[in-house]
Amino acid sequence: MSKSQTVPTTAIDPTVAAAAAQFLSPVVHSMQALVVNGKQAHWHVRGANFVGVHEFLDTVVAHAMDFADTAAERIVALGLPIDARVGTVATKSATTQVPAGFASSDDLVRAVIADIDAALVEIKAAVDGLDEVDLTSQDVAIEIQRGLEKDRWFLVSHIAA
Repeated sequence: MSKSQTVPTTAIDPTVAAAAAQFLSPVVHSMQALVVNGKQAHWHVRGANFVGVHEFLDTVVAHAMDFADTAAERIVALGLPIDARVGTVATKSATTQVPAGFASSDDLVRAVIADIDAALVEIKAAVDGLDEVDLTSQDVAIEIQRGLEKDRWFLVSHIAA
């Protein structure tokens, strides 16, 4: 290959890449929102379960950060950009249940669960939509769904009777 020839950024058909990015972009946005909201909850938790909830929220945030990175890197590997700036995430994400100030551990856990549930709607849409588009991208969405459902289970266990 001569210097004048360029190497394509991806071996994936551009139409497939665009379709996959359409499904994965909301996943990135919801995971980035969960990172921000999870930290907000982490800083403002109060109550009898403070230590356990405070520490586990850091785990949820770390997982959400990894999930966002995995989905974003898949989009970029497909040769497309992803806009996950805070302003974009704020307008594109449905994860908004965490309050701005102090709250009891049970209330914050419920709020984070609600945010996870909103994110899971986006992730399930990606899993379903990617089935006919790109199985490798679908694998990314399935792995994120699996991990997020596990974090949800741990949070539910904090408030289960």
